[in-house]
Amino acid sequence: MVRVVNKPFDKIDGLSLVKGKPLYTDDLCPANALTIKVLRSPHAFARIKNIDTTAAEKLPGVECILTYKNVHHKPFTRAGQCHPELSPYDKFFLDEYVRHVGDDVAIVAAVDEKTALEALKLVQVEYEVLKPVLDFETAEDNPIQVHPEDDIFCHMPVGFDPKHNVACRVNLASGDVESVLEDCEVVITRTYKTQPQAQAMMETQRAFAYLDSYRRLVIVASTQIPFHARRILATALDIPVSRIRVIKPRIGGGFGAKQTVNAELYPALVTLKTGKPSKIVYTRSEVFNATTTRHAMKFTITLGAMRDGKIRAIDVKALSNTGAYGEHAETTLGAAGKKVLPLYNKAEAVRYQGTAVYTNMVPGGALRGFGVTQGTYALESAVNELAAELGMDPTVVREINMIKKDETTPLLNITTKGWGTEPMYMDSCMLEYCVKRGKELIKWDEKYPRRQISPTKVRGLGMAIAQQGSGLPNIDMAAATIKLNEDGFFNLLIGATDLGTGADTVMAQIAAETLGVDLEQIVVYSSDTDATPFDTGAYASSTTYTTGNAVIEAALKMKEEIIKTGALYFNTTPEKIIFDGKYIIYTDNHEKISLSEFSKKITYNLLHTQLSTSGSFVPKKQAPPYMAGFAEVEVDLETGKAEVVEFIGIVDCGTPINPKLARIQTEGGIVKGIGFALYEEVRYSPNGKLVTDNFMDYKIPTRRDIGKITVEFAPSYENTGPYGAKSIGEVVVNTVAPAIMDAIYNACGVRIRELPATPEKIWRALNC
Repeated sequence: MVRVVNKPFDKIDGLSLVKGKPLYTDDLCPANALTIKVLRSPHAFARIKNIDTTAAEKLPGVECILTYKNVHHKPFTRAGQCHPELSPYDKFFLDEYVRHVGDDVAIVAAVDEKTALEALKLVQVEYEVLKPVLDFETAEDNPIQVHPEDDIFCHMPVGFDPKHNVACRVNLASGDVESVLEDCEVVITRTYKTQPQAQAMMETQRAFAYLDSYRRLVIVASTQIPFHARRILATALDIPVSRIRVIKPRIGGGFGAKQTVNAELYPALVTLKTGKPSKIVYTRSEVFNATTTRHAMKFTITLGAMRDGKIRAIDVKALSNTGAYGEHAETTLGAAGKKVLPLYNKAEAVRYQGTAVYTNMVPGGALRGFGVTQGTYALESAVNELAAELGMDPTVVREINMIKKDETTPLLNITTKGWGTEPMYMDSCMLEYCVKRGKELIKWDEKYPRRQISPTKVRGLGMAIAQQGSGLPNIDMAAATIKLNEDGFFNLLIGATDLGTGADTVMAQIAAETLGVDLEQIVVYSSDTDATPFDTGAYASSTTYTTGNAVIEAALKMKEEIIKTGALYFNTTPEKIIFDGKYIIYTDNHEKISLSEFSKKITYNLLHTQLSTSGSFVPKKQAPPYMAGFAEVEVDLETGKAEVVEFIGIVDCGTPINPKLARIQTEGGIVKGIGFALYEEVRYSPNGKLVTDNFMDYKIPTRRDIGKITVEFAPSYENTGPYGAKSIGEVVVNTVAPAIMDAIYNACGVRIRELPATPEKIWRALNC
């Protein structure tokens, strides 16, 4: 009987959060830590001709100032991902060239913030200002080369070609696209563009460093990737991994921003140089200008179909703006095809050609949805436009073409590392149910396509479908350790990173369920590279699926150990021992001992042993979650303003471990998608300065902007997932933008193909 899993427990740290008890990175920093500030480039592209730190170094309280002249010159990547990385080693601690406004020029460490800021003003820099590349559509083969240096490289053959401003290329194909298109009755070609999007987490990037009693470098950071961060720091600093420890305390959100090593670099370098503790806390402006955003992308999509609605060919050309550095360029660009195109498995021919290019703009990085959000917006918008061209209901077009339970597609095999020759079937896909249930809840058949509310207000309906991943097969890895303590409680040690999602709670539920104990008996410790087992990190929707399976393995081993040790206690064989979560029972005579008493005896005065077990897991197949999203949007014909009246998300995430936390994840993802669709506009000045670099100019949706959100979960069970679970963190973003864009079209006849759909864009389309 299920006791703990699929139950809506509160977060195990929920009450502490409400009371403000958890300690975040800056709360833990030593009081005597040096304060670090970074001098950042005012130019999009320039060469530093001269840099004079003399006056700044004389300022009382300044401990050290670092420039490219006194820091070793070694390329590395900041991207926290698989190893060897697919991203180029194209970043330096400090370099002669600066490649975007906000790029690093000098590092100042002083006794306090006031002194550090004053020292920044005294650093004199002479720049040779260069013409930047600010249009990613003209970046490839541009005579201006963003990376002219000759010592950058990529470990993997991803099409890295910096001489032509190309960070990578991705090519996928199945079938003969040209010949199938020639045989189609209807062919449409459309182009869509997505903007950069800020992660907009509450806690900015921050980290501090110190040397422990063994002179090892300890980094405490708000990070999603403690183990990758350790490796990246070792590479950048050119010291052994064994000399570094990374600790992740409570995090105030990440959304992918903290899958890139940023803040960790500076205190690591300063502490090694000075021997003193040091810290950096990013301002909100630095987060916008000096970290990463969602990659801006352009898609040209050709669909070939028959008059009956069957899609026979899909041809996608994608262009991605990786900005000044190539971290996450290949993985994000690849995901925009690999995790999107398998949705339509009836197509006879599919092709995806993608290029990521360098520009002198803020680098692209990880953001919830990780390329799939952009790719889904483009493909689903194209399918909605095909439905209009055919005069068909878009839900019917999906029902004809989308992947269904127990079906497969060649792309699943092509895009899954290490998969064999046998087809990979989606045996837990409930997409059909999601579409049907979403139609019922939004009253599609009654309201579609539009309703006139007043002479100036019209409401339209739109929909889209999406899939994502549950970790990366044969790439991601997670481990867990469980330790039995006296009094019968357990420590669960995991390398997984809770970003505020409730991952620690979910892992505790999985452990408690497997052991048959109460949730209160599980005490979780997470994300310390010295003390907890390896985990690739919180990204790619991996934690519940990948780490959850590792927790099950560790817990099953612990049950075996309890039974074996119980047999020693009762002087019998393991076959005659039962552990029911509360008692160890000798079946021959029904003698029993409570887990609490048993744990004391075996520790203190009987067997003198510590029971501790570990488990690990690597996913072997795709276990995608699915979602159908339905939007009702009201358009003001006089102003062009579009408002989401209601958004309905029906999610197939397998069996939710914690339905309450899963619902919160879904609602939050939908809000993120609404911001992407309607509000989050990025503007650069003509010389490459980001204008929208604060929350006054960069609007994210508030509660008043998001209307009613309805969430339901499909009755689903994934047999490779922990207790039937799949992921949920990212798929919930992906349907929102295309559903809203089609709702706007159905309301007022205007197609917005370049996000976000601001009132100005809609008004101009209506009136110009």
